[in-house]
Amino acid sequence: MSIRFTAQARRGLIALALATGLVMGVTSCGGGGGHDGKAPDASAAPSKTSGSQPSAQEGESGAPLAELKGENGLLLQITTAQRDSGGFVTVNGQFKNDGSQSLVIPSELRGDETEILKHGTSLGGATLVDSQSKKRYYVLRDTDGRPLTTTGLTTIESGQTIPVFMQFPAPPADTTDVTLQLPTFSSGTVKISG
Repeated sequence: MSIRFTAQARRGLIALALATGLVMGVTSCGGGGGHDGKAPDASAAPSKTSGSQPSAQEGESGAPLAELKGENGLLLQITTAQRDSGGFVTVNGQFKNDGSQSLVIPSELRGDETEILKHGTSLGGATLVDSQSKKRYYVLRDTDGRPLTTTGLTTIESGQTIPVFMQFPAPPADTTDVTLQLPTFSSGTVKISG
């Protein structure tokens, strides 16, 4: 009996250690809650709506690779388009409201595919066009059909920016320039790095 008890106790300790590690990992990646006495950056100011907040990859800087113009002063500034070793391209950027009034993020951005529509507002209608290979790449989806893009977009105040991302299958390695298309926005050429 003591071997059986020891094995059960060992499994319980391993499960506890794994659960603690997962909780610590989620907490440290959550980026929220702690107050260190510093005011948040204006670009990181939360929107005045409830629900999940959009997020994007960090480390973006410099002039945008492309700027796509939307309606009523809404801009999409693309800051990075990074190819990774897993065969994906992640496009990072930010929405910016250059207008004088708050704007509702257009629902048309999610596209019209039934699978994406049922998951709410997103950038699921975005595509990358590789004119060299004559191919169009659609936003990737997870196993539940959710688009791998920023979700939960609702409104944007005048002068506010909201970080966004979109993930696509990577075009061939020799393709470096692609055209990003997003419903209700002008198209823009983006250079892929990596």
